[in-house]
Amino acid sequence: MTPILLTGPALEPVSLDEAKAWLRLDASDEDQLLSALIVSARMTLEAYTRRFFVTQSWRMILDAWPAPTMRRKTLIVPFAPFQSVAAIRIYDAAGVAQTLDAESYRAPSASDRGRIAFADAPPAPGRATDGIEIDIIAGYGSQAAHTPEPLRRAISTLVAHWHENRGDQPADAARLPALVGALATPFRRERVI
Repeated sequence: MTPILLTGPALEPVSLDEAKAWLRLDASDEDQLLSALIVSARMTLEAYTRRFFVTQSWRMILDAWPAPTMRRKTLIVPFAPFQSVAAIRIYDAAGVAQTLDAESYRAPSASDRGRIAFADAPPAPGRATDGIEIDIIAGYGSQAAHTPEPLRRAISTLVAHWHENRGDQPADAARLPALVGALATPFRRERVI
């Protein structure tokens, strides 16, 4: 599976003003740096937890349906929290996409990984590579407040850590600070195989 980001979050879970208040900063001379640190902290913690904090659109590209999907007529979606499927396209041998009718599958939202349950086995793609595209909407919600508060605090804490510790770092600097890890670990998903 190849994931492609279609539309990133419209806003960050922690605003620039919230980060500045957390850091007790009044000046605006570091606003650009702080904005970049907020995005980096969100992306770092999304990777760590394997969850998307604010609503985003992703495309899953598959060469073929996984064997269990064909047998059970169910496809596991590795994006969490899963909101919905925007579209499923299957390409024929000529490279022409056919969009599956939304009535042919069900994709209930889920706080963890989602699933797409097909009424019948989905048609096989006609081309050998990149024959299936599934557009997914994932994230806790479209508002910053939809992101759980511990994850928002983890972002603020990580921004503060990076802001205060610029430059050379010890060898273990790749690890999350203990407080950030403590805040984010309860939300961490196990890897999906």
